[in-house]
Amino acid sequence: MQLRCVMVDDDDAFLDAARASLERQGVIVAGVARSRAEALRCVELLRPDAVLIDIRLGAESGFDVARDLAAGAYPAPLVMISSYAEEDYADLIAESPVIGFVAKAELSAGALRRVLGMT
Repeated sequence: MQLRCVMVDDDDAFLDAARASLERQGVIVAGVARSRAEALRCVELLRPDAVLIDIRLGAESGFDVARDLAAGAYPAPLVMISSYAEEDYADLIAESPVIGFVAKAELSAGALRRVLGMT
């Protein structure tokens, strides 16, 4: 099954690199968003199989974005990503509606599929 995702991150360099890497590995990055408002519109429009959300989105919190997306009309599986260690945010991750976490340095099609339970 081909996996379609939306990435939510405010770092253009990371988005470009991650998108290229994931697409080389067979994941379709259907869209990107740089803010809460863009994420809500993008997910509703594109209806992806998963949404990857950076924990820190400039002045916004990725956890707030995740809560808004989970409460939205199209509840796609949500995965937190960050350059910070999972342990730094373990309590917040556990309390959020996300299904898992992938470190940005380890982001790959395989890691994403494992978190989504597709392997």
